[in-house]
Amino acid sequence: MSQHIIVWFRQDLRLDDNLALESAVSSASAIIPIYIDDETCGRQPGTMGRWWRDASLRKLDAALKARGSRLIYRTGKAEQILPELAQEVGAKAVVWNRQYEADIVARDTDIKKSLKDSGIDAESFNGALLFEPWEVTSKSTGGPFKVFTPFWRACRTLGLKRALWDAPAKLPAPDRWPDSAPLPATNAPSHMDRLGGWQPGEDGARAALSLFLTQNIGGYAERRNLPAEPATSRLSPHLRWGEISPARIVSETQNADIAADDGDRFLAELGWREFSYQLLYHNPALRETCLQEKFEAFPWRNDPHELEAWKRGETGYPIVDAGMRELRRTGYMHNRVRMIAASFLIKHLLVDWREGEKWFWECLVDADPANNSASWQWVAGCGADAAPYFRIFNPILQGPKFDADGVYTKTYVPELNALSGKTLYAPWTAKSDMLDGGQIALGETYPNPIVNHEAARARALESFKSL
Repeated sequence: MSQHIIVWFRQDLRLDDNLALESAVSSASAIIPIYIDDETCGRQPGTMGRWWRDASLRKLDAALKARGSRLIYRTGKAEQILPELAQEVGAKAVVWNRQYEADIVARDTDIKKSLKDSGIDAESFNGALLFEPWEVTSKSTGGPFKVFTPFWRACRTLGLKRALWDAPAKLPAPDRWPDSAPLPATNAPSHMDRLGGWQPGEDGARAALSLFLTQNIGGYAERRNLPAEPATSRLSPHLRWGEISPARIVSETQNADIAADDGDRFLAELGWREFSYQLLYHNPALRETCLQEKFEAFPWRNDPHELEAWKRGETGYPIVDAGMRELRRTGYMHNRVRMIAASFLIKHLLVDWREGEKWFWECLVDADPANNSASWQWVAGCGADAAPYFRIFNPILQGPKFDADGVYTKTYVPELNALSGKTLYAPWTAKSDMLDGGQIALGETYPNPIVNHEAARARALESFKSL
């Protein structure tokens, strides 16, 4: 067996269509897979993100063991661990798939130089995106796009499909394995409800895609907005941790027997992810700084009591509260409801979007370095291709529009089960006998609205106009 090659797993916890792993396999060298839990560089995952990652690491280790290999797990600074491990095992090369946060890019660049200076080859690959963030540029400016629609049009013109690489049946192992720390425990937080039904890992990703394309994608262009229906792919956490490649999703979708409109609309969601990563790469402070600089002067109220009520799902607006409770119980929130809940925090309560972004980062299993920040900026109106400031989702109307029968809302706000129709989404308008009959005591069993919608809307418009 020739010299060893180290495959450094990061946010690419899969064996299928993993370009760094493909490079290692093609070298015919013994392969040493490693995951380094480095808390000194990059934004660390929140509670739910870490739970998912740790569960996925165990699935990856099992998949490797089934192929005669295993996952080495170490904690500490990657820039120290990788060169030391390379010297220890006599590695001729280290390969990995790229990440795009600025501090990680800088760290990886230093690692690559250090390894090469020591006579060890080092190479990185695009294992996370359809296109590198610098590949899709505007013909008019030569720089990155600032609006999604022409960006995605340019991506489609370049061609979304590429050749795929299937997971190997066996991986060559070294004669002696280096030491490994135990993989982290994967106990779900005590508040998490198994309603999430999640299956972290590569097999879970492929199962989710198959279920979606064979059973749930019909009418996706419209049904994706209905939180009570199984009409979304639920692939976002799998993509976040690289358990499936976007190229695999493109290929499976384009080969599926589905309506063109549904397939195109679904792939456009991948496009938003691509666009978000371009924004992150070219704007490293995306989660901290408004892309539209004038918004830095916005007069946020930042009332801590109202922020806490929003986090707990106790705003008095049932569709908002349902979303925030779904988030806490399952580590997820339906995308349409994310927009409603985010708009409420920003525009009804005038709380800085960065506070919401931090809470979603803590609670979401799919909290993504690019998507999370770009999407919050979009709702706030301060990002690229942002929603206009005067778009303020009315939580009283959004509920019956997207959850007409109240199935989703009542799942997470069961204290209002006796109400229906418009009164479910504005319980303070229900007649007293309806409340009494359902044993609903507003202000006790369910909170009164923490803010009046019309007054809050007028206040937000005035504040945004001041910019």
